[in-house]
Amino acid sequence: MAPTLRQLESFLAVVDEGSFTRAADRLFVTQPGLSQQIAALEKDLGGSVFDRLPRAVHLTPTGRALLPHARTAVTAAERGHAAARQVTGSEGGELRIACVYSVSLGLLPGVLRRWRAENPDVTVRLFEHRHGDALAAAIADGQADVGVGPVPARWRGRQRTLGQEEMVVLLPPNLGPDDVMAPAGGEIALTRLEHVPWVQYAPDHALADVLLDACERVGYRPRVAVRTEQTAVAPLLTAAGIGPSLVPAAIVPTDFPGTVARPVPRVERELAAYTGADPDALTNRFLGDVARHAVLLPDHVTAALHGPAVL
Repeated sequence: MAPTLRQLESFLAVVDEGSFTRAADRLFVTQPGLSQQIAALEKDLGGSVFDRLPRAVHLTPTGRALLPHARTAVTAAERGHAAARQVTGSEGGELRIACVYSVSLGLLPGVLRRWRAENPDVTVRLFEHRHGDALAAAIADGQADVGVGPVPARWRGRQRTLGQEEMVVLLPPNLGPDDVMAPAGGEIALTRLEHVPWVQYAPDHALADVLLDACERVGYRPRVAVRTEQTAVAPLLTAAGIGPSLVPAAIVPTDFPGTVARPVPRVERELAAYTGADPDALTNRFLGDVARHAVLLPDHVTAALHGPAVL
């Protein structure tokens, strides 16, 4: 018996979330209900699709073989549904965007606000990933129409460079002038923070690699105060006085109470919007929009970097 669409959607949710609990939340079902769908799928296939570990799930060889076909089947069903609704006039289409978490927090809200104003009949679905490698794999597997994030190596589809995403160091509030974390002229040398515990990200988070690479280039491995899995939590932990954090400039809250400083040497990564080799008209239109309207360095961060330090 062929797997049902519901079984394949359940399978992909577990793959994308890396957890039965998070997958059940994403699908708005109970965890036992999700487990039943996976069990039925495995019974039909005659083998397990996941190795269930205490803190994670991993694909078995059967699961890896199923994955690209499951993506194709679910994508085709969603496209067919959207096309049928568009013909009946009840929907203007759907745009599926995959991105890394920092992009969904910083760059995309402003782009999507403009996009929705100009395309009110187009629904948008976001797929968020922790790492650029997972993002590129999701686009290659057909999960989404367009990816927005770090430039993938050797990408064979279409690509629009958005520019260099600048990282800034967030520092706790109420620093004294003699504090080792006190910046000078809106900048702080990363070497000054060698012995300071940082607010960092989970090891499988892309920004964990960015901080590690930046510090190793100046000769040390950053100490850890707290690790978080959520990009948006890092500024909150720094604001609470726990330690400095390195974040994309675009996600700095407008009401951040501490100091925003540019690291020395600078830390940047290139961002791009990219698709498969043959994007449709809707996807092409979005590519142009995001390339024109992406803001990588917001005005309030520019003002903080060029104004007097907030101490």
